[in-house]
Amino acid sequence: MLDIAAETTSDLRPALAVCAYDLDQPAWPVEEEPNLAFPFARAVVVEPAAPEGLAQRLSEGLRERRCQGLLLVGRSRSGQVRLQTRAENRVMGGKGRLDPLGPAVARATASAQEILRALGDVGVTASATSDAEDDAGSYLLYRVLNSLPDGADAPAVGLLRLPHGQPSEEAARVVSAVASAMARHLPPCPRTRT
Repeated sequence: MLDIAAETTSDLRPALAVCAYDLDQPAWPVEEEPNLAFPFARAVVVEPAAPEGLAQRLSEGLRERRCQGLLLVGRSRSGQVRLQTRAENRVMGGKGRLDPLGPAVARATASAQEILRALGDVGVTASATSDAEDDAGSYLLYRVLNSLPDGADAPAVGLLRLPHGQPSEEAARVVSAVASAMARHLPPCPRTRT
């Protein structure tokens, strides 16, 4: 017999992991804005960590469907908000290949068009770029994307870059707009009984 009360109390909305990955200078002050809220999905805030271990944790969460999407948040070398749409197969801080058998480039799966539209709706000027920056963000983006299984239902994965010196309130507003845009298009969670 089904336990109706138990099934209605569990949150079946898809989960979007949001990770400000930089240990030294987080681009988004998680401690000041820990509760992202949107009606379409649950936010799972992932604390920054060393890139190798963090890439492993994020990849496992997506492969095992604990999260249906991932937004990486980091710093931009330019003075504007940027959405990085691809990452190259390079070791962090060097020119060698990260994965000798992996593709040269991995493309973000989050919709750049939807994200830029959402940012424009809240008055934020932003651009999408295929230029990868040589940092932990590009490393994480490549590792996570390259670890995903092939298929049409790939989770949404994106890398948002915020300018240095952006006030924390503005950074939180930008992250919230991007996360909300991604959350609207996440696939529903599979219904499982434990």
